Amino acid sequence: MTNKSTLKKVLTYISHYRIHLVMSLIFAALSVAMTLYLPILIGKTIDLIIGKGQVDFEKIIDILIKIAILIGLTSLCQWLMNILNNKVTYSVVKDMRETAFDKVTSLPLSYLDGHQHGDIISRIITDVDQFADGLLLGFSQLFTGVLSIVGTLVFMLTVNIKITFVVVLITPLSLLVASFIASRTYTMFTEQSSRRGELTSLINEMIDNQKVVQAFSYEERAQERFDDINEKLGASYLRATFYSSITNPATRFVNGIVYTAVGLTGAIAAINGSMTVGQLTSFLSYANQYTKPFNEISGVVAEFQNALASAARVFDFIEQESIKPDPKNAIELEEVDGRVRLDHVYFSYNPKVSLIEDLNLDVEPGQRIAIVGPTGSGKTTLINLLMRFYDIDKGRIEISGIDIDKITTKSLRTNFGMVLQDTWLKSGTILDNIKYGRPDATYEEVVEAAKSAHAHNFIRRLPDGYNTYITDDGGDLSHGQKQLLSIARVMLSLPPMLILDEATSSIDTRTEIEIQNAFNKMMEGRTTFIVAHRLSTVKEADVILVLKDGNIIEKGSHEELLAKKGFYSKLYNSQFAGTIEGTI
Repeated sequence: MTNKSTLKKVLTYISHYRIHLVMSLIFAALSVAMTLYLPILIGKTIDLIIGKGQVDFEKIIDILIKIAILIGLTSLCQWLMNILNNKVTYSVVKDMRETAFDKVTSLPLSYLDGHQHGDIISRIITDVDQFADGLLLGFSQLFTGVLSIVGTLVFMLTVNIKITFVVVLITPLSLLVASFIASRTYTMFTEQSSRRGELTSLINEMIDNQKVVQAFSYEERAQERFDDINEKLGASYLRATFYSSITNPATRFVNGIVYTAVGLTGAIAAINGSMTVGQLTSFLSYANQYTKPFNEISGVVAEFQNALASAARVFDFIEQESIKPDPKNAIELEEVDGRVRLDHVYFSYNPKVSLIEDLNLDVEPGQRIAIVGPTGSGKTTLINLLMRFYDIDKGRIEISGIDIDKITTKSLRTNFGMVLQDTWLKSGTILDNIKYGRPDATYEEVVEAAKSAHAHNFIRRLPDGYNTYITDDGGDLSHGQKQLLSIARVMLSLPPMLILDEATSSIDTRTEIEIQNAFNKMMEGRTTFIVAHRLSTVKEADVILVLKDGNIIEKGSHEELLAKKGFYSKLYNSQFAGTIEGTI
């Protein structure tokens, strides 16, 4: 059922190019018809060579000219057919890749967080390539194979009905053998694709985290993991290849029996005078042409099983549930005063494990809200909910008095500026990276933002300054320099609300003081959420929220919370006492 369902989806994509497909079929039919007419001409030529001194060279030359023309036309038709097949195949593959990539941008973060990124990459690149190979082989050989079988039968019936019956009687054995083997190879190819995805994930993980691997001397264990997955992939590949490779020899054996039967019965018929030697030659040629497509089709079936297994993984990814779309009457958030309200909010990543329960919070315009607490207390989760990276399970979040469920996602996120501990960079120039949030910004505005972020000096020293090209991992830039670029990006867009999650964690103390001064200027009149691990950075906050197990257990200014001598006081004092207790 999975196989049939996948095939229907493939045919839906192919149907967009039905004109090319029809043209390919026409050229395939013409190619087959001319190929099948050749044995008749060859048979007539043989019959004209009766014996010594009895050869009709004039008629033979006429036939040879016809044969040459037919061969030329056949080659032209096959060339045009292959061009059309390639066009259909790679257009379908292009459409599938575009759909898959579009799905990447519309998937909820919960899916991306819960699946290996390497496996997703493998589905979009490797599995689509595997599908393309099988589809192209199917177009190239399946059409001509089926048409050759039907056409050859017609031509054989015109030559000798009895011998044609012998051929038709034995040939179905090829189909039975091919069908029996192909039905068992689909699951093997599916396992092979899955193992390949695991291997891609591991390689991607090792490359992205090579510094960590080397720092913890993880090389040997990484190699062991790689060898284990690679061995399993090799085993599944060998099983699938072995069973699929049986098909062709098995059908060739059956086809050899057919050819032998035709040769014996045809020879007897020629001796009895019921057919000429030329006709026997034509018939043997037809018998060969009739059985040859069965070999090709059996090979195509094995490859097509692989293609369908790969396609099934791609479609499984494409059909994942996308982010909930904005309602039709969604509001564009324009006039933002920075007021934020959380009303009886409930949320958990796993329904079985509770996290945030009945969270209430009122943030006044322009306030600086610091969020502190132990690891796993819900600090980052709260930011994810404000940005609608995740939807709440229950309750209500309001921005400027409007429920965020009624606000367009784009306008909501445009009004927030984020600087996180983990930097966000893309492959492109320094200029492009800073302008990411404001593509229409002028060069002068970018430079001014970089100066405010204290990034201008190091950018100026780069080989091409602001036009220096960097990769998504930042290339030779230090982590601190990458973070300065992220800060410059926010300073360029200057949204009405800010989220700072240890934004200066990778910056030296002197630069941090300068950046903090720039932040203070930027935060004036803007509602700011500061997620802090170092409590020394939150002293100036208007309100400090202390989270534990998803709940606000304490709330107040730095001095008020210290005076309470509660959980915050213990956390603050433990940091400066150097104890592990209450680590944040």
